[in-house]
Amino acid sequence: MSELPKTFDPAAIESKWYAHWEETGAFRPERPDAEPYTIVNPPPNVTGSLHIGHALDNTLQDILIRHARLQGKDALWVVGTDHAGIATQMVVERQLNERQQKRTDFTREDFVAKVWEWKEESGGQITRQLRRLGCSMDWANERFTMDEGFSRAVLKVFVDLYNEGLIYRDKRLVNWDPGLKTAISDLEVETREVNGKFWHFRYPLADGSGHISVATTRPETMLADMAVAVNPEDDRYKALIGTKVRLPITGREIPIVADEHADPELGSGAVKITPGHDFNDFEVGKRAGIKAADMLNMLDAEAKVVQTADGLIPTDYLGLDRFDARKKVVEAIDALGLLDKVEDRVIQTPFGDRSAQVIEPWLTDQWYVDAETLAKPAIEAVKSGAIKVVPQSWEKTYFNWMENIQPWCVSRQLWWGHRIPAWYDADGKPYVAEDEAAAQALAGEGKSLTRDPDVLDTWFSSALWPFGTLGWPEETTALSRHYPNDVLISGFDILFFWDARMAMQGIHFMKDVPWRTLYLHGLVRAADGQKMSKSKGNVVDPLGLIDQYGADALRFFMAAMESQGRDVKMDEKRVEGYRNFATKLWNAARFCQSNGIGASGSVAAPAATTAVNRWIIGEVVDTLAKLDKAFEELRFDGMADTIYHFVWGTFCDWYLELIKPEIQGDEGAAAAETRAVAGWVLDQILVMLHPFMPFITEELWHALGDRPYDLIHAQWPKPEATVDVSATAQIEWVQSLIAQVRATKNDLGVPPGKTVTAFISKAEQKQFDWLNANLLAVKRMARLDQISVRTPDGFRDLGFELDGVIISGDLAVEVEGEGQVQLVADGIVGSLDFFGIVDLDAERARITKAIEAAMKEAKSLEGRLNNPAFVEKAKPEAVEKARADHAEKAAEAERLTAALARLG
Repeated sequence: MSELPKTFDPAAIESKWYAHWEETGAFRPERPDAEPYTIVNPPPNVTGSLHIGHALDNTLQDILIRHARLQGKDALWVVGTDHAGIATQMVVERQLNERQQKRTDFTREDFVAKVWEWKEESGGQITRQLRRLGCSMDWANERFTMDEGFSRAVLKVFVDLYNEGLIYRDKRLVNWDPGLKTAISDLEVETREVNGKFWHFRYPLADGSGHISVATTRPETMLADMAVAVNPEDDRYKALIGTKVRLPITGREIPIVADEHADPELGSGAVKITPGHDFNDFEVGKRAGIKAADMLNMLDAEAKVVQTADGLIPTDYLGLDRFDARKKVVEAIDALGLLDKVEDRVIQTPFGDRSAQVIEPWLTDQWYVDAETLAKPAIEAVKSGAIKVVPQSWEKTYFNWMENIQPWCVSRQLWWGHRIPAWYDADGKPYVAEDEAAAQALAGEGKSLTRDPDVLDTWFSSALWPFGTLGWPEETTALSRHYPNDVLISGFDILFFWDARMAMQGIHFMKDVPWRTLYLHGLVRAADGQKMSKSKGNVVDPLGLIDQYGADALRFFMAAMESQGRDVKMDEKRVEGYRNFATKLWNAARFCQSNGIGASGSVAAPAATTAVNRWIIGEVVDTLAKLDKAFEELRFDGMADTIYHFVWGTFCDWYLELIKPEIQGDEGAAAAETRAVAGWVLDQILVMLHPFMPFITEELWHALGDRPYDLIHAQWPKPEATVDVSATAQIEWVQSLIAQVRATKNDLGVPPGKTVTAFISKAEQKQFDWLNANLLAVKRMARLDQISVRTPDGFRDLGFELDGVIISGDLAVEVEGEGQVQLVADGIVGSLDFFGIVDLDAERARITKAIEAAMKEAKSLEGRLNNPAFVEKAKPEAVEKARADHAEKAAEAERLTAALARLG
């Protein structure tokens, strides 16, 4: 037991306790016979640094893990990092560029070796930062998506899926990133609004009888047009279906086909079809009988113009960047007199989320997963309840995406990553196996094989995280104990990137769901509700907040603000407020320590005889029940709200204040009992608060007494007590009486420390006894210099025997004398004496005026809220603020009306 410093300094305790926990193996105690509890951490990119979204995600996970550990469970929090193919290769290539080198200056093996070197030297930044947040992860078994064991799992999954016909190679359109020179997934494409144009061209009919008009936002693609589509019900073009047009510039003759993709109401109703460079056109082309192998491609990997298979593109276009080609095509069409008009349009344009380059639909050979087949069991798992989605409102989004899922392109044109285990013979036939020897055995002797140069999409490997990290494909003890995981905490933004794919792969290979519960949280937004971005300058650095307010304050903020189905709005003032909350607890512990209150050492509640002690034990029981329910329902805001109000309000502001006269005076049995109860309650607080604020609670746990174990391994509270209804009624009455005196002073502008006299005119016996039993606490907390009770002999100071004489019966309000303000509580009537302190006539006038102003404002706000035009068209934040303001003004009017009534 050590004396606590006067000032709470988060930095001084955080590094000390984290190092202690990690060195002693506290995050993974040996509990082979305990109930397992498992969470896998979404592996952050090895290139990453802690951002505010990580802070939310990992805080929520750590709360659950620490809670499970306190419950005595075998709590495992799997940790590791993702090799992040594109991101990591970009980092290393940028470093090479700074030295005037590029990737292709090296062999593939040498470049990959350089990436591994970078990973060993610089790849641990985010794991160090997770430690600063207090994350109690299983660092001793940290994983990496390209470590040897996990890589074996990845290879086996690919080979098994291929052998089952669930992975195949196909020529299809992909999202091609010309900056990175690789395919990327739909989920890695950002759609932005760009000011562009809508060009209207006239395509001459091949027989010379006229022309047909088409419109496009990408004129350069006309160099690879293969058809013009019209709606089969469009009377304007029925006669032209089956005829041909002759393309300007190339002279290629292409058919006019009927397809419902063409909208008669949009533009001319005719659409140019470029199946090799547009996703919709690709499908139209297939329906028109054009095979993928015959679709024309006019761009290379850098989005520069190349010759099409029919050789009809004029040579002066070859080698041009796509945007230069666009300009040249428009000039040529105009020169031919075939440019109808040009409209300014806002175009929805796809960009690569990493390269910021405009994405080009490009026809290439890639590897695909049959996601539709794998999705069916994953859909059924949610429908049957095998996977519980929280909040349930996300199920609709999940089903919509999964039921319309497209083939998953899993090949990437990179060097860093899991290289695809496929080898080709001279004829291009693939042989898929876990290693080259096995592939050679499949091909037969004498065939020369070349390995596929591509790597797998990063999300392909991370989809195996729930079982690959536990030793699969080996049948390990960890796998049998910890799969399925209990819960996955995930941002909704990676529901399809990662969560759905884990469900598909986990069910397919493990024949069970990867986790029983999927909890989806929102984004952390700026204070005004905008999405954080560097370009807006509104990004908040969580490490800066930790430096300023401490990790515990940031963690508690994240829990308090995490409300199911809603985004978190960043509010630094609230983070500061939770630092003040930690300081409040620190000062309460110092008070206890200085008054002989220390560690209890007991799980069960001590015996208690006084009402205040029986009441606080009941409050612990009630708080624990609310906390347990919030944990069960994964309501993090409910958890934080429950423990916050118990610590700040119930324990610090009420219990410690109520017991001060007892522990600072008498040294008898009652004082000893109170010290024992207070020490026990403080122990329960430290345990219940530990999952949210691990650092300060561990520090206080040891400062308050010699402990045989760390708080991280304590037992979740089991009070073995009940709520004492009579004690609760008594203390709540005392609280109400004190609060009313304080409120009356506040309404009259009297300083809270100013003492006044209370006169009790009438009282029920029970309330009189309660007041007498808590006299010292009431006088001190309400700042009353005297409490006088009316007896048959006149008013007498309360605090001595009244020989059983008590005025009871009629409790009608009775205020006598100048300067008297009404005081009414359950079972008691009296007044407060403000004579010489307050001009009551002036106060009546002031309060009446304030009531009128509050009611006027409330009525105005009510009118706005009853106006559908405001509610439907205003920003949600504005509507929410109006509702809050209305409630505030209405409550203010009600409070002031009650205050006016007390003045008589």
